[in-house]
Amino acid sequence: MDSTKNILITGCSTGIGYTTAVELKKRGHQVLATARKTEDVLRLQQQGFTAIELDLADSDSIRQAVALAVELTGGKIDALFNNGAFGQPGAVEDLSRDVLRFQFETNVFGTHELTNLIIPLMRKQGHGRIIYNSSVLGLVAMKYRGAYNASKFALEGLADTLRLELYGTGIHISLIEPGPILSDFRKNSFALYQKNIDPTHSHHKQAYQAMEGRLQTEGAAVPFTLPAEAVTEKVIHALEARRPQLRYYVTFPTYLFAYLKRILPISWLDALLGKV
Repeated sequence: MDSTKNILITGCSTGIGYTTAVELKKRGHQVLATARKTEDVLRLQQQGFTAIELDLADSDSIRQAVALAVELTGGKIDALFNNGAFGQPGAVEDLSRDVLRFQFETNVFGTHELTNLIIPLMRKQGHGRIIYNSSVLGLVAMKYRGAYNASKFALEGLADTLRLELYGTGIHISLIEPGPILSDFRKNSFALYQKNIDPTHSHHKQAYQAMEGRLQTEGAAVPFTLPAEAVTEKVIHALEARRPQLRYYVTFPTYLFAYLKRILPISWLDALLGKV
């Protein structure tokens, strides 16, 4: 297999997606960097990227993006990094059906649809890497993150099943499990909280007040926060290693909670997570 690979990455406007695109481009790979907004696509193009507009909440956008990627690469896409996602804060009982659906449209349904369009290309060429950016919240649940928790749990279920179904095809599936990472994630989440949650009439009003402060904190809001480069390192291994790992943990909290989930009774783990 050639050392230079064609890699499609979602969510490249900022954070993990952007950092990974920059580093993979430095390593000589052909990066197809996608973003939802036209202005972000233009900025990426000005920086020398092959950039494509792709909105994971829009099936037409997904199909058009894949068609363009096929045209640009001659149908040879060696890797897909499913990174694009967002987090809707709020207590489960304050999440409307529409709000929960919108969370899943991007984090789960759009990612699933995109992946299903890429798999036939990888089958035809006899190899491929599909890398999912999940979360520690795909391993354990935490309060006031129910929509995001549920989307990442669903994503993990799809990825684990797909790995079994693609066994022996030469297509490898890897899950990245980050904990706290420096990015615009909290800023974007706060905007969604303001748009979709009414704290004044909620039973969780006091908890929301504390949550608002955390979401507006600049820089690292919790201990053990790492830069986006920490995720990029794992993506590089999943992409370039002869035998990629099935799961890559990033940050101390992810290692810790993955371990505690295996050894603790559920009630003990709930008690601990309830204090986080």
